[in-house]
Amino acid sequence: MEVDRIANGLWRWTGFHEEWKHDVGCAYFEGDDAVCLIDPLVPPEDGDRFLAALDRDVSRLGVPVHILVTVFWHTRSARELAERYGAEVWASSRARAAVERRAGRVRTFRPGDRLPGGIAAYATARSGEVVLYLPAERTLVAGDVILGADDGALCLCPRSWLPTGVGHGELRASLRPLLELPVERVLVSHGTPVLVGGAAALRELLA
Repeated sequence: MEVDRIANGLWRWTGFHEEWKHDVGCAYFEGDDAVCLIDPLVPPEDGDRFLAALDRDVSRLGVPVHILVTVFWHTRSARELAERYGAEVWASSRARAAVERRAGRVRTFRPGDRLPGGIAAYATARSGEVVLYLPAERTLVAGDVILGADDGALCLCPRSWLPTGVGHGELRASLRPLLELPVERVLVSHGTPVLVGGAAALRELLA
């Protein structure tokens, strides 16, 4: 498990995904009205220590916990954490059935709806997947459609991950509204996050 402080009240952690067989990234965000866990995975290699630290933060802040899922594959530990903290699980309306099978009851949203913590959701060409934006932190949190590369750049997910009839051209077009946002960082689930110069990395990705 690796835990990195990205900004005040914003942390990224990784844990080994037993099915994926790789470390995956997750995010913790302290909003004014909520603690938000994005695509959370309790690290199997250090779960007790992780949960103890999370318990302390939740108790200290005294605000509700909300779990936001970018894509149904990333439901991960949502059910366990929802039960532990009495949290609501949020998912795109297009992903409702798939997330509910994994996490139980969910609250659905559409891009443009107000989400806990002031987070905004942006649609993608991959049905049921959204990219989340944290305005005050100028940070994007991506699930599968945007991946990190070791050289500090970003790349699109493999074509095989996209729905039938959707290619990288359509995916780039769906993500271009992100270029209008003031982005400093891009936190990814797979690969290396971009912590400086996120807007430039996005422009290169979507050119």
